[in-house]
Amino acid sequence: MNIFLWILQVLLALHTAIGAGWKIVNSEASIPTLSALPHSVWLLLIPLELLCAIGLVIPALVPSLGWIVPLAAIAVAVEMLMFSGLHLRAGAEENGPMFYWLGVAAVCAVIALGRLFVARL
Repeated sequence: MNIFLWILQVLLALHTAIGAGWKIVNSEASIPTLSALPHSVWLLLIPLELLCAIGLVIPALVPSLGWIVPLAAIAVAVEMLMFSGLHLRAGAEENGPMFYWLGVAAVCAVIALGRLFVARL
């Protein structure tokens, strides 16, 4: 289980870091349902995502920081749920992005619960 969680953590860290990079070159208007986000919030998500990406993998270098992993996973899940809520509120007909965000939130939940209750670092 520990190896499985590490694989998920690394993949989620890469996903989150790439998402932060994508936000640097694209605005919230790139996704119509997220245009309700103020630009300052969009920009604030960039360092938050980078911190979460680091938090997901830092215990590989500093094992005593293992408690950060569930927090980072929960933070990413909250962001994905926020995006899903904005998508629903916008009344978009295409739900593909929302299913994607909910899938990422589910992976975050597996990591957080796994690190809290199954394979603690």
